Amino acid sequence: MIIGNGILITNDLNKPFFENGAVLIKDNIIKDVGNFKDLKKFYPYEELVDVSGKVIMPGMICAHSHIYSAYARGMSISKPVTNFFEVLENMWWSLDRKLTLEDVKLNALTTYIESIQNGVTTLIDHHSGPNSVTDSLFTIREAAQQLGIRTSLCYEVSDRDGKEIRNREIDENIKFIKECDKDDNSDMIKALFGLHASFTLSNETLYKVKESMEGLSNGYHIHVAEGIQDEYDSLKKYGKRVVERLHDFGILGDQTIAVHGVHANQREIEILKETNTSVVHNPESNMNNAVGCPPIVSMLKQNLRVGLGTDAYTNDMFESMKVANILQSHHLCDPTVGFVETKVMQFDNNPKIVGQYYNRKLGVLSKDAYADLITIDYDPLTPMNKDNWFGHALFGMTGRLVNDTMVNGKFIMKNREIQTADVKAIFSRSRERVKKIWTLM
Repeated sequence: MIIGNGILITNDLNKPFFENGAVLIKDNIIKDVGNFKDLKKFYPYEELVDVSGKVIMPGMICAHSHIYSAYARGMSISKPVTNFFEVLENMWWSLDRKLTLEDVKLNALTTYIESIQNGVTTLIDHHSGPNSVTDSLFTIREAAQQLGIRTSLCYEVSDRDGKEIRNREIDENIKFIKECDKDDNSDMIKALFGLHASFTLSNETLYKVKESMEGLSNGYHIHVAEGIQDEYDSLKKYGKRVVERLHDFGILGDQTIAVHGVHANQREIEILKETNTSVVHNPESNMNNAVGCPPIVSMLKQNLRVGLGTDAYTNDMFESMKVANILQSHHLCDPTVGFVETKVMQFDNNPKIVGQYYNRKLGVLSKDAYADLITIDYDPLTPMNKDNWFGHALFGMTGRLVNDTMVNGKFIMKNREIQTADVKAIFSRSRERVKKIWTLM
């Protein structure tokens, strides 16, 4: 299959941009990239998909989200949410405790559908639902397989609901990790071990987690210093900061994702760098929860692998990029920062982060990479070229301009229509079910 006749952004330094480009795909792998006329000439018998001038670019990668939060859109909260802990206790932990496995499936389907509609082809999720723990990750996997999206899953272990539920949470992670080790759905479904945050994890629990992970090489996915209370709690109880504590437990490493890092100090940044741990920035969520602005510019200057996520605030990575850009310049009162850092997070580091888990390249359109791409109905009002394409992506493109989404060589959305599910029926059932959940809030 040749997909071409449009502006081609490859995110490949060797061949970054074609004014009229094309991609040759065999099965689920990219076999060639070049000018549209050349590829048509070289491969005359290939099926041709003419995008009629649309932009062709790599599928977007979301490095951190929460499928379980889908029902929160439009939800009213009667209890106080005047600080971060109240937001957690009275909103998110109140919501996740009410989810059944049916809700988990609906949350996964709706989140993945919106992600696909916004051009996301790979999503790393961090799930929670204390009263529906068992088989929750397998339920989410079913939704991902039905829709055809690439994903990495984990369940966030914590002490907040007691030891019995904590043990189920550990078991769910281990069971899912072992299942993915046996069958990762042709490199489509991956597993990490989920942990909530230092302040909800006792030493006893972390020892139990480490014991359960013996013999397994998977990394961890954990919130780190999102709120200042996380640091205070760690210092008060253990005499060390959050990153120091996690390092002592062997949680950090090149397979681990440390989310947020808002209040990480210089020594903690150095430890994250020394252990080659990935960090994921979620700008809209940090602003919405009023927890602060992480030192992203400093982290990137020190060569940390900082990627970009949404924390489920949105399912549109173009939107997350826009806010990531202006948050840094606003916070540092420096209009020269934010732009380059955002490009590095989304288009350099997100591919590197998922590259820790997947067997072929993602986030780039180059030979031998997986065929995960999108087309965007974007007609630039100023010239677009190899030097300024990111400026167009940041200031001109949005997820709602995505026309087609291909994952693993298959179109799972064409002309804005999801090909793998009855979207109206799923969203209708979600609206019906969420009314019952809201009455319990």
